[in-house]
Amino acid sequence: MARIDELRLMAKVARMYYQQGLTQNEIMDRLNIHQSTVSRILKRAEKEGIVRVVVTTPSGSHPELEEALQSAYGLHDVVVVDSTDDEDQIVRDLGAAAAFTVESTVKAGDVIGISCWSAALLAMVDAMHPVTRAPGARVVQILGGVGNPTAGMHATNLTRRLASLLSAEITLLPAPGVVGSAHARRVLLQDPFVAQAMALFDSVTVALVGIGAVEPSKMLAASGNVFAKEELRLLSNKGAVGDICLRFFDGSGQSVMTALNERVISMELAQLRRVPRVIGVAGGKRKLAAIRGALIGKWISVLITDRATAERLVESNLRRGG
Repeated sequence: MARIDELRLMAKVARMYYQQGLTQNEIMDRLNIHQSTVSRILKRAEKEGIVRVVVTTPSGSHPELEEALQSAYGLHDVVVVDSTDDEDQIVRDLGAAAAFTVESTVKAGDVIGISCWSAALLAMVDAMHPVTRAPGARVVQILGGVGNPTAGMHATNLTRRLASLLSAEITLLPAPGVVGSAHARRVLLQDPFVAQAMALFDSVTVALVGIGAVEPSKMLAASGNVFAKEELRLLSNKGAVGDICLRFFDGSGQSVMTALNERVISMELAQLRRVPRVIGVAGGKRKLAAIRGALIGKWISVLITDRATAERLVESNLRRGG
């Protein structure tokens, strides 16, 4: 076949496929050529410049920044949202983005662990629509949700509402996130319902977690699941910059081990490391060091954050020679 004949056929097939909306099988029938030939012609049409793929980035999306952040910290995925400097607005915007992520990625049989003292995750549940594509899913509370009775209702309701939206089974963790002593923790771990929930931690396939600064959020402070000021100073002196499930880490992402760990009832960082997909939802200046530490430590595999935080994280990685 002469060169012009090849180009003419490429143009014809490309027009039929991309402009007229015909399927490859329909083109095969019309032109009496094999389906594999149609596929090969379409690929060649791209190489010859007959077909040009143009991706138009919609306003409010930041794929280049997402790719830069993903590459900088070795993440599986990144979602960057536009927001303001207002912390409450950031929480709402991140919650909406997290809702869409969960709705579109949850699978049948997933065991979804949720850290229940996160304002962003509460906003996520507020923004979610019912999902019917995940039969057999289970939601497990991975941080104790008992505390101040008013605030405690938020933790329990968050977990229950997520399970309801996913039509999933639910396992609550009926214990505080922080208890008064290591002895009190050992006693609570013997409770059959607490033991049942914690036994599921190693089966979690998706973990939804907030990333906290050393200074607790308003929501966590109101719950009573916090350490005393002198204990927080101890954590800071040890280099702690943030936590996931009240398990603290430093700026290099290393776990900060103190006696306070023995008073926490939650998934441990070593267990979190084994979860196939850990979605961290956090943003804002106050949490920048905590988010960076979580990324450097590889404690999360997916980050949902705001644009300003994403830009600072990329710049930080460049400064440290990443």
